[in-house]
Parts: sequence; C-alpha cells; structure tokens
Amino acid sequence: MPHIIVKLWPGKSEEQKQQLAESITEDVMRVFHYGEESISVAFEEVAASEWREKVYQPDILDKPKQLYKQPGYDINDL
Repeated sequence: MPHIIVKLWPGKSEEQKQQLAESITEDVMRVFHYGEESISVAFEEVAASEWREKVYQPDILDKPKQLYKQPGYDINDL
C-alpha cells in the first residue's frame, strides 16, 4: 500500500499536481503491480526558505540509504 509524498516549492497548479499524481500512480501500478486502489499520493508544499530544515536535512542528508535519486543541486545555491 504505497503512500507517496511529493515535497515541492509552492506555485504549481492543481492541474499540474493532478497530472503528476496520475503519472506516479500509473508507474507504481506498472512497476509494483499494485491496483490503483492501493496507491495514494499527497503533495506537501515547503517554502524555499524552509527547504533546508524541512526537507534537505531530514529527508536527504539524514536518510542516505532511503534515497534512490540524489538531487542535482547544491543546497548552498538555494
């Protein structure tokens, strides 16, 4: 029962979020062979000024073994 949380900066439209949620759902169904009813997708908007403390440190730096795709940005450039 995957629940996917997408953390992102504010500013994307509801239509964009819906499109991404649908794409993620389709990919999870294809790769993991789950039914659509088993998948949920949420979006958590995080301000750029809070990205380091709310996302980068706890989710990227502190959990390297859970990270399957490294970001291509340097946190100091934000």
